Amino acid sequence: MKSSDTAVQMNKSYTVLISLIVALGGFLLGFDSAVISGAIKGITLYFEMTDAMLGFAVGCVVFGAMAGNLIAGPLADKFGRKKVLIAVAALFTLSATWSALATGYNEFIIARIIGGIGIGGAILIAPIYIAEIAPAKLRGSLVSFNQLNIVIGISVAYFSNYFLVNMEGDSWRWMLGVEAIPALIYFLTLFTVPRSPRWLIQRLNKVALARVVLIKIGGEQYAETTIIEIQKGVDKKEAKGKLADIFQSKYSVIMVIALGIAFFQQITGINAVFYYAPTIFEQAGGSTDSSFLQAIVVGLTNLIFTLVAIWLIDRLGRKPLLIIGSSFMTVALLMAAFAFNKASYDFSKEALDKVSSVEIRTALGDLNGQSFESQGALFEVIENKLDGAQFLEFKRNEITNFIQINATLVLLAILLYVASFAISLGPVMWTLISEIFPTKIKGIAISVVGFFNSLVSFSVTQIFPWELSNLGPTMTFGIYAIFSFLALLFVYKFVIETKGKSLEEVEEMLVRK
Repeated sequence: MKSSDTAVQMNKSYTVLISLIVALGGFLLGFDSAVISGAIKGITLYFEMTDAMLGFAVGCVVFGAMAGNLIAGPLADKFGRKKVLIAVAALFTLSATWSALATGYNEFIIARIIGGIGIGGAILIAPIYIAEIAPAKLRGSLVSFNQLNIVIGISVAYFSNYFLVNMEGDSWRWMLGVEAIPALIYFLTLFTVPRSPRWLIQRLNKVALARVVLIKIGGEQYAETTIIEIQKGVDKKEAKGKLADIFQSKYSVIMVIALGIAFFQQITGINAVFYYAPTIFEQAGGSTDSSFLQAIVVGLTNLIFTLVAIWLIDRLGRKPLLIIGSSFMTVALLMAAFAFNKASYDFSKEALDKVSSVEIRTALGDLNGQSFESQGALFEVIENKLDGAQFLEFKRNEITNFIQINATLVLLAILLYVASFAISLGPVMWTLISEIFPTKIKGIAISVVGFFNSLVSFSVTQIFPWELSNLGPTMTFGIYAIFSFLALLFVYKFVIETKGKSLEEVEEMLVRK
C-alpha cells in the first residue's frame, strides 16, 4: 500500500493537470453566472424589461441548465465524459457570442438558454470525470477544483464588469461577449485530456486503454488495484440503470442525501446573491461604482474560502464542513435581515434632488422632511402618489437615494454568508454527488439531481427581483436564513462521511441489501 501511495504522489502532477483542464468548465459556469449582474441595468433599459422579464432573462440560464442536467448524464454514459465536455465548451462559445450581439429580447433569451445547457452539462460531468480519474486520497480536493474554478470565474466576471461598466455604447455587450475567449480555450484544451478509465472499462471493456491512463495517474500497482476494483463493480452490475431504478428502496438513503443537499444548496439564496450582488449593495445605498467594487470583494471572498475548503475537505471531511458552513450562513443571513430591518427612509431636499425622473421628483416633493421606519410604510404612501410605471422605477432605482442603513453591516453579512457557503454547500455538494451514486444509476441519477438543483435555483433567481420590490430585503434575507437553519438540521441527521473511501466502499455503505 505504501508503494502505491508513493506512485500516486509521483504522478500527482499529471492528475492535477487534467483535473484543472476539465475544471475550466467550472470557470465558464461561474463567469456566466456572475457576469449578468453587471449587465442588468443595461439589458433592462435596452430590452425594456418588466420585473418578470428581468427575472426570466437572468434565470433562464438556469432553465437551460435543467435541460442540460437531464441530457448530460445519459449522453456521458453513452458517448463518454470527454465528448460531452467538448460539446459543452462549444455551447458556451456560441452563447457568449450570440447574447452579446442580440438585438431582440427573445433572441437574447435563446442565447442565454444555450449557455444554460452548457452550464447544466459542465456542472454535472466535470465532477464525475474528475472523481473517476482521481485516487481516493486526492478525490475530494481534485473534485473541488471544479468549484474553485466556478468561484474564480465569478471573481473574474466581477472584475471584468467593473472595468467595462463605463465603456461607451452598450457596455453590457462587452461584458457578456468576453466570455467567448475562455470558452474557446476550454474547447481546444479538452482534446488533450484522456477518456475516463472507469468509463472505458465499464462501458467499452477497454481495459488496456484504461490501464495506460491509470498508470500515468498512479503507477502500475495503482493501475492494477483500481482495475480490479472497477471490474468487481462491473461483475456486480445487473443492467444499465433506468429512471425507475433510482426510486428503488435500496437507493432511498442515497436519494434523500442527494436531493436534500441539492435543494438546500440553492434555496438558501446563493445564486440570488451572485446574480444580483450590485443590486443588493445599491439597495443598501451604495453608488453604482461602489456596488461593483463590493461585488469584486464578494468574488474574492468566495475564492479565498473555496481554497480553504479544498485544503480542508480531505482533512476535516465533508460533513463537518457542511455543519460549520450552514451554521454561519444562518448567522450571516440573520445579520443582513437585521440591518435592513433597522433601515429608515428619509426624504430631504438633497435626496429628492438626486431622483433622475422629474415626474417622480415632483410627485414626491411634498414628502420633504418626512421619515419612514420601514419599507412597507414607505411603499404604502408612495404607491398612492405614482402610477404603476413610476412606482416600479422608484422601487428599482430611486429608493436607494433615501435609505439610511448600516451599509458596513450589510457588506459584512454578505461576505460571511459567501465565505460560509464557499467552505460548505458550494464545493461539498458536488463532491458528495460525484461519490455517492453507484455506477449502475450514476448517469441517470446525477441528471435527475442536477435537474432538481437547477429547478430550485431557477425558482430563487426568478422571484428575487419580485421579492426585493414587494417583500423587501428584510423578509427576503429572513426567509433564506430559515432555510439555512433547516439545511443545518438536515446535514446533521442525514449526511454521511465519505472522506478517504473508494467509490466502491461508499456504494457498500449506502446501498441497502
